[in-house]
Amino acid sequence: MTHSRFAIFSVLSFGVAGAAILIALGVWQTQRLSWKQGVLADIEARIVAEAVTLPDAPDAIRDRYLPVMLEGRFIREAEDTLRVLVSRKGVGAGYRLISGFEDDLTGRRILVDRGFLPVADEMRYAPEGRFALTGNLHWPDDRNSSTPDNDRAANIWFARDLADMAAVLGTDPYLVVLRDGTPPEADLTPMPVDTSAIPNDHLQYAVTWFSLAAVWLGMTAYLLWRIRHRTL
Repeated sequence: MTHSRFAIFSVLSFGVAGAAILIALGVWQTQRLSWKQGVLADIEARIVAEAVTLPDAPDAIRDRYLPVMLEGRFIREAEDTLRVLVSRKGVGAGYRLISGFEDDLTGRRILVDRGFLPVADEMRYAPEGRFALTGNLHWPDDRNSSTPDNDRAANIWFARDLADMAAVLGTDPYLVVLRDGTPPEADLTPMPVDTSAIPNDHLQYAVTWFSLAAVWLGMTAYLLWRIRHRTL
């Protein structure tokens, strides 16, 4: 009987301690979820805020997602548009078209992500004429350890490498991702910045930890039942 009581006490202690740890991890993830939702809400509000002129020295932290307005002309030279291979859900493969733009409001030359062109469509080089653009400053994090090298000879880029693109197009290494343009380019679909690419997996993690806690308690209850059943 003494051995049985010790076994019950050990299983119960181990089971409660393990479940407490798993539940604590689940609670922590729900707190992280609340924090992340607040961060995303702040970013979304920033993205759609009133547009301003391009800052003198854009900063990757301070000015990320900053809405800006540009007025001027696209730079039309020998190699005036770069193609970044991407895929759109429900559409398929295509290219982001990146061109240089000379902004009359600040006198700066910068990069503009004009939008999406399906891979089967004919190339659209920088358009002529004067444009008024609204978009967001962005420092994309497209490249990782598995990203191929850009195929410069074929003008196929696999990441928006701002420094390299700026060197090719003769601009400063700052990118504005187009949201609206006047006049609009009928053949291109803007791909404005949003929060969809920012990971937020805390809810799944919380569900996982709480589920493991439930399984842990179930296993503890089963072991206790087995011990009591053997002693009857």
